[in-house]
Parts: sequence; C-alpha cells; structure tokens
Amino acid sequence: MNSTDIWTEKYRPSKFEDVVGQQEIIKRVKSLVQTLNIPHLLFAGPAGTGKSTLALIIVKELFGPRWKENYLELNASDERGIDVVRQKVKDFARTKALENIPFKAIFLDEADALTKEAQQALRRTMENYSNTCRFIMSCNYSSQIIDPIQSRCVVFRFKLLEKKDITAVMKRIADQEGLKTTDDALETLYEGSEGDCRRAINLLQTTASISLNINSEMINMILSSTKPKDIRVVLDYALAGDFINARDKLLDVMLKESIAGTDIIKAIQKEVWNLQIEPEIKVRLTEKTGETEFRMTEGSDEFVQLQALLASFVLAGQGKSA
Repeated sequence: MNSTDIWTEKYRPSKFEDVVGQQEIIKRVKSLVQTLNIPHLLFAGPAGTGKSTLALIIVKELFGPRWKENYLELNASDERGIDVVRQKVKDFARTKALENIPFKAIFLDEADALTKEAQQALRRTMENYSNTCRFIMSCNYSSQIIDPIQSRCVVFRFKLLEKKDITAVMKRIADQEGLKTTDDALETLYEGSEGDCRRAINLLQTTASISLNINSEMINMILSSTKPKDIRVVLDYALAGDFINARDKLLDVMLKESIAGTDIIKAIQKEVWNLQIEPEIKVRLTEKTGETEFRMTEGSDEFVQLQALLASFVLAGQGKSA
C-alpha cells in the first residue's frame, strides 16, 4: 500500500452513518440492505466520493464477520480482459455463500475500464448466476458501461462532495491526529481536492508530515498550484491593456512556482467569473479559455497558447472582439 493511502484506509467509514455527502443514496441503499437482499448495483461518479467505501459497507452489513469469504474485489482497470470474467468471476459466482445470505458479492472497481468483449461476457454471467451472486460495480463514467449491464443494475449516481462535507472529515481527522488547522487551511484543502475526499485526506497527510500546525501556505506548497491572487493580477493587467506586464507576471508564476500550463488554465477559468466585467465578456473569455486548453492538450506550446489567451483578455478589456 502506498504510504499516502494509509490515512485513507485508516479513516475509511465503517458504517452507513459515517459516509458524507451522499445522504439520498445511503438512505436508499440502507433500505435495500435491511431486507437482506440487494439487486445488482452500479455506482457512477467522480473519484473520491465514496463508491468503493459504500460497496465495502454493504458487504460487511450483509455478511458480518465472515464477509471476506463471501466477497471478491477486482480492479477492472488492472484486470480488464475477457479471461478475467470467464475465469475469476465465473468461478467465484458459481459457488454458494457460506452464510445465511443466499448469494455472494463481487465488487468490480473501475468497471468502465473493462473491454466491450469482457462486458458482454459479464452480462451473461450476471444472467446465469443471479441466484448465487450479486455484482456491485463502480465507474467514473456510466456511459462506458454497455446498456445490457446498466439495465440489469440499479444505478446510483454519486456527486462531488461539498465544502461542508470535506471540512467535516478534515476536522475529524485533525482532532484524532492532534493537528491544528486554520479556517484558511480547510478552505485550501477543499479547493485543492475539488470535491475528492481521498485527495483531501492525502493532502492533509502529506502536509502533516511537515508540521502539525497546518496553514494555507503549506498546503499550497504541497499542491504546487497557482494562488488565485496571482492569476487575478495577471488578468487585471491584461484587461487594463498592459499585455507586457501581464505576460511577465504569468511567466513569473509559471517559472517560480513550477506551475503547469493546464493548472494555469484551470485557475484562469475559475477567476474569470470574479472579474468586474460584463457577463457576455465573461462567457466569451470562458470560450477562449476552453479553446486554449484544448490546444494545449493536443500538444501546443503552453506559454505561446497562454500568451494568445492573454491577448484575448487585452482585446476584451478594450471592448474589441476577443
């Protein structure tokens, strides 16, 4: 296990009440588990929102102390071929459970990484062994799961965690680990995690290895992300028509802070909506930001593309078409 995963495992919720940010899903899943019978389940949503954790809680609630004997977990991104479905999954699915529950449970993590052939084989396995096995699948994009599998599952869509949810988890961990965190630090943790609780925990752990007194500056150092105020200065120069100073400040941010162009783009996209300009101009500049990001991911030079984006901001500040 990676050292940065230790806290993630240590503070993984062990019962339904501990899961944050997905109350509606928890309510529905809990009622299914209480009947001691569940359908095939598909959990879809962003990383770090509780999909794998909820799958483990379901299995532990159903099978109790002997849950490991009735549970198989596979990461489909590692084992994604048709042979895995034909061998490991089918061999496990065809045997009966060891407890009073009449079925076993198979958890397929990152199921959207399964090849289409493997998914077709899985569809048949789900049909043939539905009496002895239930499948719980998680994925980031449900559109990558073939329709026959989706129609056999109850689909639950997870959402990114809100600030109050991430903050509650961070405070609980800080209390148990003897850490001191400022309000600014919690705000930065949330912004750096972008709603991903696992990432927030890893950020907190990495920062705590430096000092038990955690502030915003330390987290930004670990994140290697741009400070909003720096980006705001760049954009203010550009909107005022001062292209040279805007370019020099941008280069300073990229070199001194070692910030990647893609991270700069994300910061600009967020900061556009805080600018004191007309809403139509914000929309136009957001479109330009998206175009620049696409060109950069296609392999264009980052600094050249960012300079072109700044030129659009200069033109927008002068009331010209960007």
